[in-house]
Amino acid sequence: MATTSYPDASPRKKQIAAAPAAPARRDPTGSGAPDGAAPAGACTAYLSPGELAVTAAEPEFARQFGLSADEICGYGLLDLLRSPAPARLRQRFTVLSSGHGRGFTERVMARDGDGRDVPVDVTATAVRNPSGEIAGVVVFLRRPEDTMSGGPVLSALDAQVLEGVASGESTVQMASRLYLSRQGIEYRVGQMLRRFDAPNRPALVARAHALGMFAAGQWPPRVRAERVRAERVRAERVR
Repeated sequence: MATTSYPDASPRKKQIAAAPAAPARRDPTGSGAPDGAAPAGACTAYLSPGELAVTAAEPEFARQFGLSADEICGYGLLDLLRSPAPARLRQRFTVLSSGHGRGFTERVMARDGDGRDVPVDVTATAVRNPSGEIAGVVVFLRRPEDTMSGGPVLSALDAQVLEGVASGESTVQMASRLYLSRQGIEYRVGQMLRRFDAPNRPALVARAHALGMFAAGQWPPRVRAERVRAERVRAERVR
């Protein structure tokens, strides 16, 4: 998924009123999220209806952005997220906080504490006070299964092919290095393009970086050991 950059170099923290108690993991509206309940495995934050600033959050929600539950209070949610259509995302929140619409879910990107962009599903629903006025917005944040479980795990050979793609090797160069045919390399690259939902090799590398597949600060790129099936780890220990 293509993403846009932040409006500023870093998220902005806003002055907000005293925060309410941290929201529970249930639908506080009673009619709530689009599917009637918080998504499974979701973490929760409470936003002010106007500025959409975080007023309370579960610790797990804050950890998605490398912050504590106290530190995240005051940040505008839209400053923490990257969306392929930021104007549309802002409009959806504006409509929701004005009292129209039942809620929505959208796939966006969040920057974690290591500076990596990871995909997250954001589900938003409005909260009304006893008089029927909008009191705030509850947001459920959920990582897709791949990122929740630590990310994709590759075979040793696929990891070597991905490393070759990331370092700019051609199909012929990878075939020679890995003792495979050119068709074999193209087959494995094609499989990873489909698995990572990438249209081409540069997008594959970008997607792999976003999912934290590569070890930091290494050249040529090296897939992290925990993202490779055990046979490669065993082979390296034998050397």
